[in-house]
Formats: sequence, C-alpha cells, structure tokens
Amino acid sequence: MFENLRSTKTKGLNHSGRSFVGETLQIEGDLRSSGAVDVAGLVNGNVFVSEVTIKETGSIRGSLEATVIEINGHIEGKITADTVVIGKTAIIKGDIFFRNSLKTEEGADIDGYIKRVSNGKTNTEEDIAIEEIVERSEPRKPKIVPVTTHKEAV
Repeated sequence: MFENLRSTKTKGLNHSGRSFVGETLQIEGDLRSSGAVDVAGLVNGNVFVSEVTIKETGSIRGSLEATVIEINGHIEGKITADTVVIGKTAIIKGDIFFRNSLKTEEGADIDGYIKRVSNGKTNTEEDIAIEEIVERSEPRKPKIVPVTTHKEAV
C-alpha cells in the first residue's frame, strides 16, 4: 500500500518535451530548448525553442525564435517563426517575421512591423519589380512631347 521512500523503483522521465515557466518564476538570461515551452511567468532574455506558448500572464523581454509561436501575453522584442498565432489578449512591441502563416485575433495590440520572409522560394515578379525601383540610381525623366495646335482661318 505505501512505498518505502528508499525503494529501488525508478521514476519514469517525462518524455513529452514540454517545459513550463510558472507564473511565479522569473528567468534572467537566454532560454533554449529543443522541445516546447509554455511561458506563464517572466523571461528577461532571448528565447530559442522549437515551440512556445505565451499564456496571458506570460511575458518575454527579448528576441523570440521558434518554429511555432502562440502569443496571448506580452512580448517586447523581435519575433521569428514559421507559424505565428496571436491571440486577442496579446500585446507585442517588436517586429514579427514569419515564413508560413500568421493568424491574428481581433483585439491584439501590435506595435511593430509584420513581414513574411522567404522560405526558399524564388522571387516573384512583384518582388523583382520592387527591387528594381529601390535599386534605381537615377530617377527616370519624363518624356516631353511637344503639343501642337492648329489654328483655323477665320
């Protein structure tokens, strides 16, 4: 019925690969994980993980890089991911760079640029046209076409 505290029975490891930063936890420094992380506390540093969910009480001050990011809390810093989901309670102060998809719920507060970055695709005609405009050294001079009028005899 009761196990001896000194028993030789080994406990199994949690192989889910999911870690949790609780509401009462504050981390100073970078956070790196090959698994998923749920953040309900505060991280003052850069976060490099495979998947991250920032809960409503969670906050990150630093760059965030992951494959999949779900944001319901606060972030101050650059965000880079394949897929980004921004919930209605999210507050973001920083630029967002995504490769595949971005979903934003109404009510989210975003102060920064949002840009889709290349995922290995070749440039489209529109991208090439924009590059040509930006790289043009001299502005084109408009052609001046003389206007002739014919007066009729009265």
